[in-house]
Amino acid sequence: MFPTHRPRRLRQTAQLRRMVRENILTTADLIYPLFAVPGEAIAQEVKSMPGVYQLSIDKIVEEAKQVYDLGIPAVILFGIPDTKDTDATGAWHDCGIVQRAATAIKEQISDLVVIADTCLCEYTDHGHCGYLEVGDLSGRVLNDPTLTLLQKTAVSQAKAGADIIAPSGMMDGFVQAIREGLDQAGFTDTPILSYAAKYASAYYGPFRDAAESSPQFGDRRTYQMDPANSREALKEIELDIAEGADMLMVKPALAYMDVIWQVKTASDLPVAAYNVSGEYSMVKAAALNGWIDEEKVVLETLMSFKRAGADMILTYHAKDAARWLAGS
Repeated sequence: MFPTHRPRRLRQTAQLRRMVRENILTTADLIYPLFAVPGEAIAQEVKSMPGVYQLSIDKIVEEAKQVYDLGIPAVILFGIPDTKDTDATGAWHDCGIVQRAATAIKEQISDLVVIADTCLCEYTDHGHCGYLEVGDLSGRVLNDPTLTLLQKTAVSQAKAGADIIAPSGMMDGFVQAIREGLDQAGFTDTPILSYAAKYASAYYGPFRDAAESSPQFGDRRTYQMDPANSREALKEIELDIAEGADMLMVKPALAYMDVIWQVKTASDLPVAAYNVSGEYSMVKAAALNGWIDEEKVVLETLMSFKRAGADMILTYHAKDAARWLAGS
């Protein structure tokens, strides 16, 4: 009855545990979100996201330099425009806030990978991700007319210097429309990171404070996925792959690690997990109250995304995580 197998043999020392570790988390896995606003010398903390700021372009460049110096390879840009309208003009205009931020970052830190979030909700006066039927207060977006706006937005962002286009509106056919637009404009080498499985989640609340993008009426359940579904996510990724996606994203991450695993298993493409605002804010609130060890919880959570199959992690913890990993 004496045990033949003793798994504890491989756990005896830190070095031995390190040798047999199945997954490794590094700064190369991290992507840091940034929120660009008009003006100068602006660094306005988001009340519901301690440590996260709305930044004017001069401050975004400073932040991007800090991110790069920490060894984080990429940022993703979100924009809050001066004005909003039904045509989401601020999303696709050549002088849009994300376009100007992308250009400024690439001029100063050319090696930093700039990802442009390609969506419309921050730029429409109703807060939804595209055109709506006149008088319809349900939030049902008109799919095909919206594709034209997304195509224009992606091309404008690529012209401004964005290295990667990341469409997040969950419109049917959006990857194909954007791929065609980029190719026709000469950006055949610009990859698409598709928000392939984006759920209609309650975890997005603080982000809508940061991006000032809450819907004025209705909700986004007619275009974002039902949290009850996972097979549907596999259908979505199949479609996006067929349309030309280069990378796939699952959003949110923490409550959807089963989906991350399924997507990774079903595809050979790189998979990103978005550790979203609500996940961040819960950890921050608990840490500020002294209920948890923030460093240990964050690194354990990020490692769990890697274990589930994520190749890249978009996270507001990225800067802190990079410092902690450097000291470990």
